Amino acid sequence: MKILKKSRKTAYVILGSISLVLGTLGIFLPLLPTTPFYLLTAWLYMQSSEKLYNKVMSNKYFGTIVRNFQEDKSISLQTKIVTISMLWGTILLSAFLAVSAWWLRLLLFAIAIGVTIHILLFKTKRKL
Repeated sequence: MKILKKSRKTAYVILGSISLVLGTLGIFLPLLPTTPFYLLTAWLYMQSSEKLYNKVMSNKYFGTIVRNFQEDKSISLQTKIVTISMLWGTILLSAFLAVSAWWLRLLLFAIAIGVTIHILLFKTKRKL
């Protein structure tokens, strides 16, 4: 039983680390989400390692984003602006520099519109 518990914790740490890498890649890749992977990372680390969970929650780059979302399902105005700006910047670069098929450009724009609407539908975190 103890071995099974240790194996589960090890699996959670590995999956959490993979999720952390994917979330970080999502900063630079327009179709890979960042926040959901960071939320998954926090949950997996919470299940397996208090030390790793605390590192995620105290991270100066994304700890506040994860904490705000966990507490009240909100995103700060600054995070919304940066996220949507980076989304559209990378979509536009991809659509006009890397993609030549019109239907693929259309798909990229549809995805960008959908993600933008999704982000805007979350409550905006007010500074206290």
